[in-house]
Formats: sequence, C-alpha cells, structure tokens
Amino acid sequence: MQSSTSLSLPILYSFRRCPYAMRARLALAFSGQNYELREILLQDKPSEMLEISPKGTVPVLQLPEGHVIEESLEIAEWAFGKSEKTLWIGEGRRLFDEMHRVFIPIINRYKYPDRYDLPDGLEYREQGVCFLEKLEAHLQRKTFLCGGTLCLADVLTFPFVRQFRVVDRGWFDQDINLPALLKWMDFFMQHSLFEKIMEKHSPWLETREENPAPIQILFS
Repeated sequence: MQSSTSLSLPILYSFRRCPYAMRARLALAFSGQNYELREILLQDKPSEMLEISPKGTVPVLQLPEGHVIEESLEIAEWAFGKSEKTLWIGEGRRLFDEMHRVFIPIINRYKYPDRYDLPDGLEYREQGVCFLEKLEAHLQRKTFLCGGTLCLADVLTFPFVRQFRVVDRGWFDQDINLPALLKWMDFFMQHSLFEKIMEKHSPWLETREENPAPIQILFS
C-alpha cells in the first residue's frame, strides 16, 4: 500500500534522456514541485500510462485529483504557476515559439540525417548554430534569456540546446565560439537540481513488483 504522502503527489511518467520529459522534470525541480517518478521504457510502455494518455509519449503528469497533463509545455506552465513564478517574461514566448518552429526540426535532421534521406547532418548543424547565435545575443546582455533571473523560456530551451550539443560533443565543446551560451549551459549542467533530475532509475515496470515503494522526487 502506498503511503498517504505518495498518494498526494503528482505522478510523472518520464524517460530520462527525452528532452521533452527533461524539461518537464526541470520545471518541476526549479519550481519546487514534488512528484512520484515512473521511469518508462519506450518499447514497453505501462498500461497505466496508456490508459490516461493514449498518445503514448512522455512526459505525462497525473495530478492527485486525477487530472492529466500530457504536454511538456503545459506541465512546465502548471509547475511555474503553482510556485507563483512568472510564466513568460519579455521575449520568452517568441524565443520558445521560434525554437519549436525552427530549431527542433534542425536538431532532428542534424541528429538523424538518415531518416530524412540526407548524406549527413552538417548543413543542419550550421543552421543550428545560427539559432544558437540568436540565443548568444540575448545572453551577452543578460544572465538568462529574459533577464537577470531564470524564466520559463530558459527551462524549456536548455534540454534542446543540450541535445544539439550531444550529437557531437567534441566539436561543440572545442569549436563553437558562443561564450555566453556556454556559461548559461554550465549553469544548468552544474546545478544540483539538474543532477537530481538526471539520476538514473530502473524502469517502473521492472521494479514495482520487487520494490513497490514509489520513487519520490522531493524538493521540499
């Protein structure tokens, strides 16, 4: 039987490396929202998750009263709203929209050129750098994308800049000349909250019979 504490927590279905799930976890962390984590395998999704979210993609957040939030943006907005943080500041929403419209398709073609019948992804790597240069221009003037404090746009953007980096870490770390962006990335990658949300956990389906105790991710 679950404890009354675990029953009161939202349940997050997540996949550690997925950038969409990562930004949901980041938003929950930076807003101090505790949750129960259910790590999934993409090839073996829990029926409990599919029952509440037939689309079958992560992240999925089930609130204690039963309401289900199925998109990372909506989870992030819910988390920041619960903590009374400002959702959108300055150009944050425009940067977010441009990232989805321009940068994420570029990442997909850079990382998986064979899926798009491309010989390689180098052309899209250069296009990706063009977007990163826009972020650099913002970060040259401010510590974060929208000013002197962390905002929703930072949390939503970082996992995809990180994904762009991991395609070729050697090239990114040695050849890219975007010092403000690199400093901004270091803020996240060296932050204790990022380390916490990136801890490895066994898939929920593999462990729940042997260890039925829920994995609680607590920040307060």
